[in-house]
Amino acid sequence: MILSDREIKQYVKKYKMIEPFSAKQVRKNVISFGLSSFGYDFRIDDEFKIFTNAMNAVVDPKNFDRRSFVDFRGKVCVIPPNSFVLAKSVEYFRIPREILGVCLGKSTYARCGIIVNVTPLEPEWEGYITVEISNTTPLPARIYSREGICQVIFLKNEQGCEVSYADRKGKYHKQKKLTLPKI
Repeated sequence: MILSDREIKQYVKKYKMIEPFSAKQVRKNVISFGLSSFGYDFRIDDEFKIFTNAMNAVVDPKNFDRRSFVDFRGKVCVIPPNSFVLAKSVEYFRIPREILGVCLGKSTYARCGIIVNVTPLEPEWEGYITVEISNTTPLPARIYSREGICQVIFLKNEQGCEVSYADRKGKYHKQKKLTLPKI
């Protein structure tokens, strides 16, 4: 079952599922964020890690080379052509045991060739979301901090899961920062 806006509000009240929480969609002069009919559009903060090949590092999820990224902080981040950045959500999420969050990129960015990749928000996962934002175009692309980047759709299973993310002590549990890959 997909949670409606009404049900999302109830979960936010009961579990502090999303903080800060915008109970209405904010749209004026920004890429929208906040509560929608069947999901929540979250924002990205102003801290970015921009992928670079200046050091000829190899991308290896088992042995990640931090030299692959340049740190940047600002209201607007320019993603180089055919490259990507990492960012983190403004909102902190606490996913209840019977909920799974599925993240989808916003159409405004998708229509510009900017693709957002976020893995599922597993039952009892908690933290700031680390987001990968890819520029699939041959041109530089802008993204905006403190504005919408992705929508989370919340799925509910009445029985909950047998083993949650917290139960198995997942490595990205309660992340407070923009988090690079780790084993």
